[in-house]
Amino acid sequence: MKKTEDNRREFIRSTVGTAAGIMMMSSLPGEAKNSAVSIGTLKSETVEKEIVEPGRIKFAVIGMNHGHIYGQVEAVIRGGGQLVAYYAAEADLTAAFGKRYPDAKMVANEKEILDDKSIQLVLSSAIPDQRAPIGIRVMQSGKDYMADKPGITSLEQLAQVRKVQKETGRIYSIMYSERLENRATVKAGELVKSGAIGKVIQTIGLGPHRMSASSRPEWFFDAKRYGGVICDIASHQFDQFLFFTGSTKAEVVASQIGNVSHPQYPKFEDFGDCMIRGNGGTGYIRVDWFTPDGLKSWGDGRLTILGTEGFIEIRKNVDIAGRDGGNHLFLVTQKETQYIDCSKEPLPYGKQLVEDVLNRTETAMSQEHCFLATELSLKAQKQAQLVKLTV
Repeated sequence: MKKTEDNRREFIRSTVGTAAGIMMMSSLPGEAKNSAVSIGTLKSETVEKEIVEPGRIKFAVIGMNHGHIYGQVEAVIRGGGQLVAYYAAEADLTAAFGKRYPDAKMVANEKEILDDKSIQLVLSSAIPDQRAPIGIRVMQSGKDYMADKPGITSLEQLAQVRKVQKETGRIYSIMYSERLENRATVKAGELVKSGAIGKVIQTIGLGPHRMSASSRPEWFFDAKRYGGVICDIASHQFDQFLFFTGSTKAEVVASQIGNVSHPQYPKFEDFGDCMIRGNGGTGYIRVDWFTPDGLKSWGDGRLTILGTEGFIEIRKNVDIAGRDGGNHLFLVTQKETQYIDCSKEPLPYGKQLVEDVLNRTETAMSQEHCFLATELSLKAQKQAQLVKLTV
């Protein structure tokens, strides 16, 4: 399982870049860092036991324009799903995918998947503006759907998706992988639920990415295709804000976007930030494409969760000039400062989604939460003021 996880991460690093896991920006004070003690280092068996018996549901893939599809597939396989078919228009993408999953069948068109009554769930990481239309067709065919983020790129698409989801009763899930597939963030959820930091007041999520322009397809540079920088990357942070504050209603206080350093790509956005306020707390988000080549990760993703009795800080991908690897969590309470290595924490999303498909439940993520996180990112994107910097 560890080899699979490593291969997946390496694929995402080398072929895409809008990967998962981006957050915050504050640091522990020096004296607190020095006094941090290690707790809860789990044994390797924890990760190995994640895989559930295979064949509980059959699933397929339609569209794989982003390497996140591999993480999506692995999550469902861990949950007991059996990948049986896949389709994409691009021969190079299907060739690589077929090599990775030789037991699945490559079909000639998406209709073969939609018409197959044995398939219960469809996954997609198609070009972002195609994901909602695919999801609508999937739900209308009587199947459940899991999209890569952003799962929806306009408020008009969101209205259509909500309508069809309500009519069909099918699941429309968006894999906000920076929470659902990041072990430190999963652990943070357990700590917050247990009351470790009291009532959550605010989240701060920072999502820097490395651009790697030479490896990007043409659609990557067109905000109309990928939805814009806030719609795309920051959808993760909106999901985490709602989850950790427990907000069921929220509004965008202010947002801004800009292409501050890439004039050669006039339709591209390289920076965005936002302030939000919900009925359970407040939040700040900043996302960008400015990770320097000197960092040994594609992005120093961080999340801070401020509570009335303490706070949690997560270094998702890298602890710069610190511990190796990712999934670092720091817990500060009224009694002590602790460091928790979360690299062996289990990832429950895949299993929960499979259970939801079988039992018609909402344990992985409520449908309203999924849509509200998307709605907030779309509204923040639409109302954002344009940042223009002068030297």
